[in-house]
This record gives sequence, structure tokens and C-alpha cells, in this order.
Amino acid sequence: MTGKRTLPGEGAHAHQHDLRLFKGIEAWVFDLDNTLYPHEADLFSQIDDKISRYVQKLLDLSREEARAHQKELYHEHGTTLRGLMKRHEIDPDDYLRAVHDIDYSGLLPNPDLASAIEALPGKKFIFTNGDRPHAERTAAALGISEHFEDIFGIVEADLIPKPNRETYDMFLAKTGISSARAAMFEDLPKNLAVPHQLGMCTTLIVPKGTREVFRESWDLEGEPYPHVDFVTDDLTGFLKAVLGGLG
Repeated sequence: MTGKRTLPGEGAHAHQHDLRLFKGIEAWVFDLDNTLYPHEADLFSQIDDKISRYVQKLLDLSREEARAHQKELYHEHGTTLRGLMKRHEIDPDDYLRAVHDIDYSGLLPNPDLASAIEALPGKKFIFTNGDRPHAERTAAALGISEHFEDIFGIVEADLIPKPNRETYDMFLAKTGISSARAAMFEDLPKNLAVPHQLGMCTTLIVPKGTREVFRESWDLEGEPYPHVDFVTDDLTGFLKAVLGGLG
């Protein structure tokens, strides 16, 4: 394997590797928000706003102060939830209900994505820092629920979020999959570092229309994310290309 994009029809999606890297994959692991649905679907922005409002009400802060505190907690603890639990001893169930009380009506069924996921050989999982009910509602809205073996959410992870190593260990222990025969799809580069260390094939999902800009910036920076094998701004198209490469 050359380490370069060598399959012309598929290279439009790949970052640096030949898509035949996916041969032998038996488990397909997908993040949820901004991964299984596109960034422009504007679903996660609702959650983000709900989190800010939760922090604002909980701590009696201004909107701006709440937003700043939310981001501080996120960067320090991996999720705002974990930061609030550590600093303010909140009820996680109350938090998860509140921040996932959003409008899913703008999320439309995606039969092409459903067909591509169904055609992947092996088992498929959703692995999210959100909770199971949110993942279930999102998958139902997209029309892809029936194609997944299971959902591993933040509650199943004992409220310890990605990118903590122990979260991935819990996921692997529960599902029983081999990391060396697994592929993971994520919208956050930091959440792909541990999967790469574990031997997974990693794909980063970026907002539509940004892939080339993203790739060019990487070229200038000298591969800042060596733990990312592929980059795409079109999950459905990428999966179809992968299926084509599998023969």
C-alpha cells in the first residue's frame, strides 16, 4: 500500500489512503451529531443553544457569561455535562432531558444513506457523547434505525465522554468487536486519536464544501492529524465509494 490516494474514482473522498484499507472491516462505528446527519442540518446548534440556556439558568448568569462558562467546561472536561457534574453536582438525567428537548422536524429521511449503511458488511453501531433517546430519535428521523446493532451513548459510558480512552475501552468491551477490524466515523479530530491507536480505520466528517480547504490547510501544516486516515464532506458518497472498493 502506497499511503497515497490511488483509486481515481474514490480519491475524491479520501484524504491520504487507498480505500482498500477498508477491506476486512467487520464493525462500522458512527458518531451521531454532525456525522450521520450533515452539519448544515442545524440540529446540534439547537442542542448547543439548550446547553447555554441550561448553564445560564442553573448559575444565574448572563447569556454571554453562560456561553463562556459552557465552552470552558467543554474544553476542560470533554463535555459540558461532565464539567457541570464535577463543579456543580448537577443531576445528569435532568441535564440530558433538557438539552435534547429539540425540534427534529427539519431532519429528513435519507434513503441513500440508509442503503449505504445497510450494504456495509458486518455490524454497525452508533457511538455518541449524547444520550440514547436522542440517538434513537435522530436515527428514526433519518430512517436508518434498523441498520444498527446497538447505540452506545453517554449513559452507557458511565457519563465519561470521548475522547477519554476508558470510554472506548467500555465500548469495545460491551460490543465485543475487534478494534483492528473496525472503522470509525467522526466529526471531531480529537475523538479519532484513540481509535487510531487501537488500530481502527478512521474517517473525519467535515462540513459540506470544506473538504478541499481542509485538505489544503493540512498540506500547509504538515499533517497535523496523522490519526485521521480519510476526510470527507459527503458521508453517503464516501460510503458508496468504500463499497465500490470492497468489490
